[in-house]
Amino acid sequence: MPEHHTPLIATIAVGLMLAFIFGLAAHRLRFSPLVGYLVAGIAIGPFTPGFIADQELANELAEIGVILLMFAVGLHFSLKDLMSVRAIAVPGAIAGIATATLLGTALAWSFGWPPGARLVFGLALSVASTVVLLRTLQERRLMETDRGHIAVGWVIVEDLAMVLALVLLPAIGPTIAAGTSLSPWQFGALVALTLAKVSAFVAIMLLAGRRVIPWVMHYAAHTGSRELFRLAVYAVALGVAFGAAQLFGVSFALGAFFAGMVMGESKLSQRATEEALPLRDAFAVLFFVSVGMLFDPHVLLRAPWAVLATLGIIVIGKPLVAMAIVRAFGHPMGTALTISASLAQIGEFSFILVGLGVTMGLLPPEGRDLVLAAAILSILLNPFLIAALERGRVRLLPRTILPSARKAPEPQRAEPEPASPPPAPASEPPAVTTLEGHEVVVGYGRVGSILGAGLAAAGHPFLVFEETDERMQAARGMGAEVVVGNAADPEVLAAANLAAARRLFVTIPDAFEAGQVIQQARALNPGLEILARAHSEEAVAHLTGLGATLAVMGEREIAHRMLEAALAEAPALSPAPEPAPPAAA
Repeated sequence: MPEHHTPLIATIAVGLMLAFIFGLAAHRLRFSPLVGYLVAGIAIGPFTPGFIADQELANELAEIGVILLMFAVGLHFSLKDLMSVRAIAVPGAIAGIATATLLGTALAWSFGWPPGARLVFGLALSVASTVVLLRTLQERRLMETDRGHIAVGWVIVEDLAMVLALVLLPAIGPTIAAGTSLSPWQFGALVALTLAKVSAFVAIMLLAGRRVIPWVMHYAAHTGSRELFRLAVYAVALGVAFGAAQLFGVSFALGAFFAGMVMGESKLSQRATEEALPLRDAFAVLFFVSVGMLFDPHVLLRAPWAVLATLGIIVIGKPLVAMAIVRAFGHPMGTALTISASLAQIGEFSFILVGLGVTMGLLPPEGRDLVLAAAILSILLNPFLIAALERGRVRLLPRTILPSARKAPEPQRAEPEPASPPPAPASEPPAVTTLEGHEVVVGYGRVGSILGAGLAAAGHPFLVFEETDERMQAARGMGAEVVVGNAADPEVLAAANLAAARRLFVTIPDAFEAGQVIQQARALNPGLEILARAHSEEAVAHLTGLGATLAVMGEREIAHRMLEAALAEAPALSPAPEPAPPAAA
């Protein structure tokens, strides 16, 4: 048999296979799949026995994942969203970077490192991983919330600051290493040149890109070829990212983000998102595998206290600063908890900074090991931290039923409208509704809001489970009672009084979470009619197997409606006859 030397195929194949195995194990243990992906990377890294993947190839594959992920985020994150959070994202990110850098510099000073090493080490601890933050927000359905927009805007500002740092460091690094310093004029010129490049890129994207990119996508769509349209999506995402890095010194991630943001203004943005999903998810997995490959477990034995101190800055120091900043801007504690938890990790820019610092002789190799170890541990801890703080956020919200915003018909004797109930103590479960014979809607997004409008028009009382502020207000505006929280939580679901309910609509798109709601609801009321949303035949089987009366799949209902319209316009047509049953053997 001929010997095949194919490091690229080997890295992709082994990396994805192990990521699937360990990701599945993590899912079964109720951990985030990210934990499994990182363990897969450790398993094929150079510090563990067995197969060793090509680190350089893994890093390049991971970069593609970062590009596609940021492109997809840009598709849903408009310039209006970015501008709406600039008042908190810009000063918050700058203050957060400054504080974390000072904490890291102080820790490096205690190690006896020179000034250049202290600066690089502190900067590496100051910037959160965009990929980890986005995946965590997506898993918890927080991307479209106000706090999700603030967190994304915050990390985008951090990325811009790191672009500036990565451009300046090669210029000022040699002088720092030599013990000399740049003149104020030289330093100012470098900063001005970097800002000019970034500004030129942003201006081109907002002026020319707004016309060229939508035109390209519409032209590709009008060819009628799905392959060409998919190719156009990838060409725009990767092409703009590569051009931004080569011509303007902007990172791949930021270039892809602005490309997606410009394309998001096109009517084809939803279709572009669907086409980008498969490759995005596969390469995003390879990103976490490549991070795991960098981890040397021996550092935990060589310098355990230094690792813990570094990790403490990331998961305690940074979140506390972010929480204080968000609260100082007048946002509620719940928003502060989400943002601070989502920033309690470091990632891709940190790796680039420490790699550059070691190459230039500014940072000792042990500094890189500490940053990588703390990064891995912070990424492992982040899903648990954000889940815990999200539960705390929900408990800080009014746990009693939020009443309808519609006014009831006035009785003969006018009574003053009661005030909204105060937040219940964190230890109390949500109150149980007094409604009977009511409809219950889980999720008030695109599907849930249509259902709510129909129920309100028919005069049916209904209750909604929702966690997003805007959707809660919309549901209350339609006359619904609202329970704040996740219906998959048994304590929260009990508030709906399902024993006395008429019907349950489960409109959330995640089949796993929907299945949990259905299974618990069926146990609470065996006779309850449960209607659920599904996206595939497998999801239909899964949800009906757990107790759904009917699982509705979009494609099937579209076909039925089209057939109904055709038959209504042409009464002479009749449905195709049912196929005859096979003859008995």
